Amino acid sequence: MLKLLLRWVLSAAALIVIAYVVPGIHVTLVSALIAALVMGVINVLIRPLLVILTLPITVITLGLFLLVVNAALFGLAALLVPGFKVDGFVPAVIGSLLYWLANWAIHYVFKHEKDNKSLKKAS
Repeated sequence: MLKLLLRWVLSAAALIVIAYVVPGIHVTLVSALIAALVMGVINVLIRPLLVILTLPITVITLGLFLLVVNAALFGLAALLVPGFKVDGFVPAVIGSLLYWLANWAIHYVFKHEKDNKSLKKAS
């Protein structure tokens, strides 16, 4: 449970850093926490459906259309969370890429930590 909370806070921190780096993305501290939660829910519930529905165009564009899907979902989170604003398509694409990269790194660190604990128990 503590790891889940830490991942949530780290995702919110990543969103704050992204808002600082990417012009056109604005977020407050409280809204970053809410947005991280909302984006997690969106990625679990809505993203798989959109990926399946857009599969033909994704195949035709060799996967590049997933950038549009991710940017749209990033913008949807901005619409749902007060205090989180994205000023257009390009900031949404850049923000969604950076947010994906940050969450990938967070996931990697926690997975790597889990693997290290497993190795220590085995020896």
